[in-house]
Amino acid sequence: MPVLVTDYAARKIAEIIKDQELNPDNVFLRVGVKGGGCSGFNYILDLTESKKDTDEVWEYAYDVPAASADDSAAGSNVATATATEKFTLRVICDPKSYLYLNGTSIDYKTDGIMASGFAFNNPNATSSCGCGSSFSA
Repeated sequence: MPVLVTDYAARKIAEIIKDQELNPDNVFLRVGVKGGGCSGFNYILDLTESKKDTDEVWEYAYDVPAASADDSAAGSNVATATATEKFTLRVICDPKSYLYLNGTSIDYKTDGIMASGFAFNNPNATSSCGCGSSFSA
């Protein structure tokens, strides 16, 4: 099963790529795990241009809000919330991490000023820490 990314998380990733002035055609979202954290494993998310031949790869297409320089520069009050553009997100994962992340979905939560961030729904986790950044399997 693939590692999935929700529409809302994809919009946040597209924002980050734009804010960091990265070329979306060259960027991958690397997901992984490493030992540590209060539950045994920490989740890893990273934007990278490096992909290994052994990485699992999934490609997803999303509609994200289109940036309109003309509207923002002119101070237009015209609603452009329905204007979208295609965004392709390529997710990669190393084989060892994939053993723990198979079927995981990544979302973005905005539960409050201190609790905003990426959240993992991992069917392989037997327990998670309170903050959601680590798990055990």
